[in-house]
Amino acid sequence: MQIQRGRPKKHELIVDSVQRAQLEKLARESRNVHWLAFRAQIILQCAAGSSNAAVAHKLHTTGFTVGFWRNRFIAEGVAGLSDEPRPGAPREIGDEKIEQVVRLTLEKTPKGATHWSSRMLAARTGLSQSTISRIWRAFGLKPPPSEGFQLSNDPLVDKVRDIVGLYLDPPHHALVLCVDEKSQIQALSRSQPVLPMRVGQMERRTHDYKVHAVTSLFAALDVATGPLLRNCYRRHRSVEFLDFLNKIDQDVPAELDVHLVLDNYATHKTALVRHWLQKRPRYHLHFTPTHASWLNQVEPWFALLTERHIKRGSHVSVQQLEQAIREFIAAHNQHPKPFRWTKSADRILASIARFATSTLAAHRPATYTSNQ
Repeated sequence: MQIQRGRPKKHELIVDSVQRAQLEKLARESRNVHWLAFRAQIILQCAAGSSNAAVAHKLHTTGFTVGFWRNRFIAEGVAGLSDEPRPGAPREIGDEKIEQVVRLTLEKTPKGATHWSSRMLAARTGLSQSTISRIWRAFGLKPPPSEGFQLSNDPLVDKVRDIVGLYLDPPHHALVLCVDEKSQIQALSRSQPVLPMRVGQMERRTHDYKVHAVTSLFAALDVATGPLLRNCYRRHRSVEFLDFLNKIDQDVPAELDVHLVLDNYATHKTALVRHWLQKRPRYHLHFTPTHASWLNQVEPWFALLTERHIKRGSHVSVQQLEQAIREFIAAHNQHPKPFRWTKSADRILASIARFATSTLAAHRPATYTSNQ
């Protein structure tokens, strides 16, 4: 008997015209049933002749997942892409009713309101409030909360490729520093002493406080190794920014070029700053696009400072606040750990393109047909 060696041969995947139309319809309905649309995209990509590995790479999943749904489709067709029934009592609510709840939540608004509440949608569909809540949780829907966003109107592509290129492939004999200012940090103290945490009881603090003064932290994060250069100033002008540049110039070895990643704040572009830079050709500035501060790696470091110290701190003077900031940075610099940038410029731009496309589609004015 001959023993077969190596991987088993993949079964041939054939998609007829009817199945293709069904799959394309499912793939377009990603807003409502995203998991089913994802599986339909896998089958369409496989049917186009792509290998499991190529489909997994394109759809950001695993080869096991692609192979699983490929085999399921071969065995059961389009129906095999739905989840198999789980053990337990049968569902009392059909797929049509669940789809109605999801569609109403995503595509309609109630009369006289901007969004659905669970009670309002329950009255509209004839279901209970708890059922509406369970459906929302299952599909990750949260009608009341919302988030803000802002698309950049800068030459986004060139700037993203420039800055991400610095992170992923830094130049030789050069230092890449992410520079920014955390302005208006308040030195505040609670009106009454903070009651410390005890066993079975969380820390307690009063809601009211007294603001003594404010300070601004100028910081430069070394992208490669993680330490931070810093200075605190009582004001936030180009004069203070120039003084901070002088500190960077003193601390960085003269034989290294310096690449600064910073935002478009006006203090970074004054004539005073430009004149200083013209005298020092080793400095290269890389400005982030407007409304894209997430490209500057010092921003998540500022978030750590806020979360671990400023948010819960209590300081009776601005001098005490600045001393606390210096101690926090000194402790960080003893064991610095750089942020690891993993996304390529192509992946970032593709994500932005998908978001912008869906946003424009959602806000495209409707076309009305007149009967007059």
